[in-house]
Amino acid sequence: MGKSKKNRVNVVYSTNPHFDFEESSDEEISIPFNEQKLYVSIDRKNRGGKSVTLIEEFRGSDEDAKDLAKKLKQLCGVGGGYKNKEIYIQGDQKNKVASFLQKLGAVVKLKGG
Repeated sequence: MGKSKKNRVNVVYSTNPHFDFEESSDEEISIPFNEQKLYVSIDRKNRGGKSVTLIEEFRGSDEDAKDLAKKLKQLCGVGGGYKNKEIYIQGDQKNKVASFLQKLGAVVKLKGG
């Protein structure tokens, strides 16, 4: 059978003879850690009073963000994950997370008190 056309989102017709429907331009290229500027904060909103540590402004692929979240969860010994372009770690782990990210070479800014 022919190729599935479900992946051709928002493309009806292209006049470019070299255009490839399979090519994805949405993927973000991972930026080296020494060029990253990350914000680390504590969030308690909509979490039933429980606090989480948020890492914001990570620029890179979703896969890289999930790998970083896994390393941070192992470092702190808690749960967490990656959702909506934010890495979250359960509990108040701001200092541990910030020092780990600085060791990797990222510029870290602490937000909030």
